[in-house]
Amino acid sequence: MAAEANDIILALGEQTGAADTPSTDQSNGQSSNPRGQGASENTTTLSNGSPVGGATNKEVPSPSSLTYSSNSSSGDASTSGNADSASGQSEADHQKSGKKSVTFESQFSSESIRSRTRDEPLDEESVLVAATLVEDAKEGRNLSYILSGKCVKSYIVYNNKWFRWVLYLAIAVILAMAACEYPAVPGMELPYWATMIVEFFCLAYFTVRICHAMTFQYNNVFFKDTKNVVVIVVIFLTFLDMICFIIWKNVATTGRPIRWSRFLRPLFIINFPDGKQIRRAFRNIRRTVPDIMNVLILFLLSVLLFGLLALKLFYRREMHYPDGSPYFATYFDSIWDLYVLVTTANNPDVMMPAYNRNNWFSVFFIVYVILCLYIFMSIVLAAIYNNYRRNLKNEIKSAVFMKRQRLAQAFDLLKVLRNDVPVITHSRWRQLTSVLLPTKSHVYSDLMMKILDDDNTNVLSKKNFLNVADLMNVHLSEVKDRTTLQEKLFPNLYNHPISKKFKMIVRHRFFRYLFDLMIAINALFIALDLDVADWFFLVVFAIEILCNLYVAGIKEYFNRFWYTFDFLVIGSALIASIVEKIMGRSDEELQTLDVLLVLRVMRLVKIFGSIKRFKVILQTLLNIGTSIATYGGVIFVFFYTFAIIGMEIFSGLIHYYGYGEKIENNVLTAFCGNEKLKDSFFYKDQYCGNNFNHIFKALVLMFELMVVNQWHVLTSGFVQVTSKAARLYFFTFHMCTVVIVLNIFTAFILEAFILEYTLQTVPKLESVVEAKIKELGLGIGMIPRKMSIPGPAGDTIELIEDEQPSAADPEAPVDSNDTAEDSDEEDTLPDLSQEKGFKFHLKKRSRKKVEVLLMQMFQGELGDLEEEPENLEEVERYRRRRKPTLEEVA
Repeated sequence: MAAEANDIILALGEQTGAADTPSTDQSNGQSSNPRGQGASENTTTLSNGSPVGGATNKEVPSPSSLTYSSNSSSGDASTSGNADSASGQSEADHQKSGKKSVTFESQFSSESIRSRTRDEPLDEESVLVAATLVEDAKEGRNLSYILSGKCVKSYIVYNNKWFRWVLYLAIAVILAMAACEYPAVPGMELPYWATMIVEFFCLAYFTVRICHAMTFQYNNVFFKDTKNVVVIVVIFLTFLDMICFIIWKNVATTGRPIRWSRFLRPLFIINFPDGKQIRRAFRNIRRTVPDIMNVLILFLLSVLLFGLLALKLFYRREMHYPDGSPYFATYFDSIWDLYVLVTTANNPDVMMPAYNRNNWFSVFFIVYVILCLYIFMSIVLAAIYNNYRRNLKNEIKSAVFMKRQRLAQAFDLLKVLRNDVPVITHSRWRQLTSVLLPTKSHVYSDLMMKILDDDNTNVLSKKNFLNVADLMNVHLSEVKDRTTLQEKLFPNLYNHPISKKFKMIVRHRFFRYLFDLMIAINALFIALDLDVADWFFLVVFAIEILCNLYVAGIKEYFNRFWYTFDFLVIGSALIASIVEKIMGRSDEELQTLDVLLVLRVMRLVKIFGSIKRFKVILQTLLNIGTSIATYGGVIFVFFYTFAIIGMEIFSGLIHYYGYGEKIENNVLTAFCGNEKLKDSFFYKDQYCGNNFNHIFKALVLMFELMVVNQWHVLTSGFVQVTSKAARLYFFTFHMCTVVIVLNIFTAFILEAFILEYTLQTVPKLESVVEAKIKELGLGIGMIPRKMSIPGPAGDTIELIEDEQPSAADPEAPVDSNDTAEDSDEEDTLPDLSQEKGFKFHLKKRSRKKVEVLLMQMFQGELGDLEEEPENLEEVERYRRRRKPTLEEVA
């Protein structure tokens, strides 16, 4: 098929880029061939309008995955059927982009059409394209690119992990430049030309990266992607800012030059394709905000109304705050004080002057707090949670759709016809896995095909092939992969009967209970400040680590979080204690040792993790760790942006010189170095260290403002040294970070916990691949149902290479097909050395990421669809067409 084509080109729409990249069909004023009109939706047509060989909808690629056009001798090109629907571009657009369009010779011989039914080897280019599509589905990549050999190779280079890590490093460096630029961290300031040279190289790499993306995308698709445009604009503005700064610095004699583009730097984190998780979180925020605006507007209108009432009630009564400032003197002061009251930061201080005048004034504040804090803020959280939950479902469904779409496209490239049914044969599968898994054996490849072939037909249907990404995400190991280093070096010693007995003892749950008890006793000694037993506990825990290392091997040991934590903490404490013993005690070393001793107490969490009522909570925290880091990145973007803006506005206005009579007697150092702060609460509360004099102090101040407590006092200090207009800066930060982002983060935590608790009542939630693996008994800790199974090529796949373990063998794996998932022995080390043949490392349900569990849940709702929506809008339309589930109705 591909051999007769001049080129095969497709563009894949990005998974969630639909929100950022408008559909080119719509933008060009075109619409795809509607379903049921003209040529069949799943029929590829030639330029003359007739179907290829009268193919049915199962004989040829769907237009969403493969479309072709023909070149006549005169050079005129025409699209066929729903041509180029995958990229949404016309043939003219292709020619304008400077890249070849999909072309086939205008006349096909009957032999070339019949060749689709033959199991002939595919050319290398088609196999590479198919393998890349499968890899995209596995990794969740969703960047648009052209499916031609040259472009796919460029796309593969673009996704090279080393180039990605260089990108991450460049982003980290350009963000860290704020510590060396004015106002810089003391001792870290560099000349402006030095920081600009570093920044220039970072921007140069960003430019290379964005230009590289252009090599495998159509120009009109590339420039309609908002993310690419944002990156290009930010690079341009940064270069312009650098030029302006250099001119200002060397020409102007007065004033301080300003780097006005620095607050745009976090946009590199969001808009490069490599930051898809943070971008997804920002996309959720962007889609959630419009839905909650009505609630926020009502809330702000309520504050404005109560501000007016407060002004009329209290202004003419000539009351004052304890510091002598007038009480509700102006309308804007009233609005500010009441907005702060919603955060409870100034409660009951703001009420006391009125309450002391007349106790009945308390009714005003009570009604206001109940309405704006307990009702409106709760409604805001409820609205955010409801909309976030809907957007999250749409994101996950779209991810499932896009994964299926890529796999369907790969299937269309690999398939052959068997009895008019498209399938992937064993030889085509071998070709695919030779590219996807070049280091694995043919037996490894055949076993994977057997797992996918749940119909036992020795070929893969489209339904089977759509599970290949799930299968590739399940680690499959051979005996050599599970052999520990000590077994390779000393096989006789490691497999000696005494060694086997020792390993059985270490794996027993009572061995773990014994050291859990030692952890509790150690915590008691630390609480009582008894240092006499420190060496005893260090030696005991070091012995535990060595025992587990011997039994599990280095690789399996460090794959477990708590074992790695133990190794780092105990190893560091042991080294620190030895150094302390040899070199003598010093205050700094004692502080380090104290920290390590406190970290040892964290091992108590392991004990809580084995208690059922705490297990769900702790496991949820581990499962959502990646997502918490993602939202941490979102908050960091807001922190960094507002910190840079704050540094440009407020740096140098407040300094920390210390406190005391000596400091106050010096005009330069008194009152945080600013006379305007004299007698202010900001100075009296000793908040001078909270300033914008460099990036680290600014970030700490952002965190303090996010916590909300005393944030109005922090704000008042900067208002006093500037003007009341500074309140707008702090109000905007609070609204964006606290009201919106933190509430969305709370919604995510709620959804994660609800999901985890719900799963406790669900007997099973597993993919088709996991079910087939358990059916064959090929998971770790399972006994294979058979010693061998028929291979897809008519040969035999040996599941157990030597002999089947005897049930009487105490070292043999326990058949845990039904119970392993919910076993309480999660922290017990498995004996991988006793596992025979090929084994799949299935993750227990409680150890799967929340996103994976959601995908499995929604995959059942989606069903076996042939044609999938390409964006979230189509997902939502599909949801409305589908009958609602009981959960949705509830």
